[in-house]
Amino acid sequence: MLRQFRDFIARGNVMDLAVAVILGGAFSAIVSSLVKDIITPGLLNPVMEAAQVERLEALAWNGIRYGSFLAAVLNFLIIAIVIFLLVRIVSNVQKQFEDEPEPEKKDPAPSTEARLLTQIRDLLKQQAEVGKSADEQT
Repeated sequence: MLRQFRDFIARGNVMDLAVAVILGGAFSAIVSSLVKDIITPGLLNPVMEAAQVERLEALAWNGIRYGSFLAAVLNFLIIAIVIFLLVRIVSNVQKQFEDEPEPEKKDPAPSTEARLLTQIRDLLKQQAEVGKSADEQT
């Protein structure tokens, strides 16, 4: 059983998954900071003040804290938009740095050997055709 566990852990997929989870956590911290420290104070707070709902989380009705739910939904949407924009930006940057595809190469001129072999083949075909027509006439 220990050997099976070792083989399982040593597989490439498990290691790739572990790296993805770690990088995802680090990326999550970056996105959360971007939303919390830049987007919310710079963009969202002024909009919330203009709509007169600066304390969205405190909204409640008969003990139901629907404001907290709305704040969570709004936070999700903001994070989703930020991730979408980041992925789009990274994708555009990657396109700029990709190597341009090589133009299709034309077939080089056939070598002397290839030309001679082609001529021999054509002569053999002609001789075969002449032989056939001579056989058909007799």
